[in-house]
Amino acid sequence: MKINKFAFLFMGAVTINGLLANDIEEVIVSSSLIDQAASEIPNPLHVMSGNDISNNASKSLGETLNDLLGVSSADYGSGVGQPIIRGMSGSRVKILDNGLVNRDVSGLGADHINDVDLSNVQQIEVVRGPSSLLYTNGTIGGIVNIVDNSIAQEDVQRLVKIGLETQSVNDGDSQSIFYQDNLNDINISFSYKDSSFGDFDVPNGSIIHIEEEHHEDHEDHEDHDEQEEELGYLVNSDFASESLKFGASKTGDWGFIGFSLANIESLYGIPYHGDEHDEEEEGHEEHQGERIFSTTDSDKFDLRGSLNINGNFLSSVDFFFRDSDYVLTEQHAEEDDEHDEHDEHEGHSKGPTTFANDSIEAGLIFDLSNDQLSQKVSLNFVDEDTSVLGAEAFMNPASREELTLGYFASRDFDIFHVDFGIRFDNIDSEGSVSSAHEEHHEEDEGHDEDHEEMETSFFDKSFSNSSLAFNFSKSLNDFIDLDIGFASVERAPSAVELFMNGAHLATGRFEIGNANLNSEKSNNIDFTLNFNYDNFFASATVFKNDVDNYIYLKDETEEEHEEHDEDHEEGHDEHAGLILANYLQQDAELDGYEIEFGNTIILSSGELTFSFGRDDLSGEFSSGGNIPRLNPARNIFKLKYFKEDMSIGLNFKDVEKQNDIGANEIATSGYQMFNANLTKSINLGNEGELTLTFFGNNLLDESARNHSSFVKSQVPLPGRNYGLKFNFKFN
Repeated sequence: MKINKFAFLFMGAVTINGLLANDIEEVIVSSSLIDQAASEIPNPLHVMSGNDISNNASKSLGETLNDLLGVSSADYGSGVGQPIIRGMSGSRVKILDNGLVNRDVSGLGADHINDVDLSNVQQIEVVRGPSSLLYTNGTIGGIVNIVDNSIAQEDVQRLVKIGLETQSVNDGDSQSIFYQDNLNDINISFSYKDSSFGDFDVPNGSIIHIEEEHHEDHEDHEDHDEQEEELGYLVNSDFASESLKFGASKTGDWGFIGFSLANIESLYGIPYHGDEHDEEEEGHEEHQGERIFSTTDSDKFDLRGSLNINGNFLSSVDFFFRDSDYVLTEQHAEEDDEHDEHDEHEGHSKGPTTFANDSIEAGLIFDLSNDQLSQKVSLNFVDEDTSVLGAEAFMNPASREELTLGYFASRDFDIFHVDFGIRFDNIDSEGSVSSAHEEHHEEDEGHDEDHEEMETSFFDKSFSNSSLAFNFSKSLNDFIDLDIGFASVERAPSAVELFMNGAHLATGRFEIGNANLNSEKSNNIDFTLNFNYDNFFASATVFKNDVDNYIYLKDETEEEHEEHDEDHEEGHDEHAGLILANYLQQDAELDGYEIEFGNTIILSSGELTFSFGRDDLSGEFSSGGNIPRLNPARNIFKLKYFKEDMSIGLNFKDVEKQNDIGANEIATSGYQMFNANLTKSINLGNEGELTLTFFGNNLLDESARNHSSFVKSQVPLPGRNYGLKFNFKFN
């Protein structure tokens, strides 16, 4: 642990606390996208509280949500974990920060991190259905909304918090501080977090040595395998981050207005980087010790407010503006002298590659609610520029403009409740595709020469999409509630899907986009029954999602690869030994179910709750074959004991094997993951409260692989991890 930072934060908090008055209460703003209590939003919905987040080990966003039914993670090491909702990921799932989309570059690569800060989160909402249409387009999978109080909508009281964490699996630690107050009727907030986690340990035998696939004749192969397995950790799986956020707001009977400034910088290793030297006998071995990493730097400025009109027709007007700049740089560290000669290989460059996204978003939300009907109208504009520049650039710069209109309505009738949403989107995407071709020239002296020239095609694509969603809920009796949801949502292709053309080493593929792609259209229906009787609870959901023009990445088969090489003698060299993959589309169908039941037992000393949940998903193309990288069925057992100042949580997750695989995909074995935590709160009197959390993850030290990951063969999940968290709250 960084003792100097620990001392600095602790002394800083004590000093601040000494200057502040007592009798202060933490104010938690219950926030949801439609100004409803989170528990009142119709299914399907998950809400994870800030306490649940702060009392567990620091994880990626995807891993934080991974134990929620229907939600999983596409991981790429410790720092990267993109959320998956019922098999939908990437640009199909929108990540929101206080209701505004995080416009990072996570959609440009499976190895790109979500630009989020979970250090002072009040809650995370996972929402599908009508309300998701009000805030952003293309929500085929749904949205993940991260809520904090950086721009307070109500006056806050003085609060100081510091947090400390240490983990064993990666010899990591983190420190954070948060301060809020109301000074001269101005609400201010400040938060800072610094985290540093090294390469994480893996169970023995978890590393699959890739040379088995490519270098069967390598004399040192057997010895190298043994060294790899004995290493005990995953190279380039480290993660470090530093985040800083400041916010201020003014409130009154008229509404509120405020702004926030946020900066997040991170550095994380890339544990797998597709090898462009497949045909070279020594290529892969030389890459094994190479330092490959990414750095990120993001700046966000938010202006947000609400004006209360209180008219007969218009109740209030919400307005928002966000200017965000995001840069991710992927690079190779300098090698030792013994590897210098590797630079002579032409197919591989160690120069940096920079991914950048600059965007401006602005919008208005008109609240037209009355006593009978809750309704809102939203107008939204987005201007976004994306570029990939450098040694491994695989896409020319692209731009995108969005102009959208959304409407949401909710009404209670005597015997049922109805939610309805509709959205119209006009999206313009501009980009280009460059490809090399050889031209043959006859020289004057009779010598022939071949010259490689670049040919660039420019595209201006427009998409006019419409989406609607409907949710019906009814109490069948005092114990059973029924929810029926239907959504028809369109998503325009992303820039990568349209204009990609190059080596994407993070996926080990040479990816080719398709400028002729049409918008996807998801037609989803789900039925949910909720049962509550005394202390017993249960729920069951079945869903079916028919997706027209489903966009996917199709790998070239071995037969196609051989035919390609026969037609083009140098075709293999042209694609640098990577798998050739094309973005295509065809109709697809996903269906599945989620069930959960449990019971709460009231004890003399507290409450004991146990539950069982299971989710299962399958997906097929209309022409036959499975959708790749769909997570297998999971059984989740939870046990939690709670009393006033202490809680104990046990979580056992049984992940089944996945044999329903896509073309050229590798099946994965099942595994069991056992996690536990103990949280104890200590009253420090006038000095505040200390919360101690002991946690243990993967206590069985299971060798596990996430089937949804592009790099599941090369990147296993971390091994046994235990740690301690301190959370101080000064009143």
